[in-house]
Amino acid sequence: MQEEKPKQLLHLVFGGELSDLSSVTFKDLESLDIVGIFPDYASALAAWRGKAQQTVDNAAMRYFIVHMHKLLDPQK
Repeated sequence: MQEEKPKQLLHLVFGGELSDLSSVTFKDLESLDIVGIFPDYASALAAWRGKAQQTVDNAAMRYFIVHMHKLLDPQK
């Protein structure tokens, strides 16, 4: 019997410095930090936490998790 692989639920983790803390407008799009694409939410969350903790001294720096699997299959 063939072992079934878990379904990939891709997540993108990225961040950058915001120009205004009341919105999600980045100061410089060319300097966005693309952390990576992860196969599940748990690993994306771990990467997000690591980056967020590294930049805790900069209040304007924000990291986000994008649920790519929802964008790739909007019907679900």
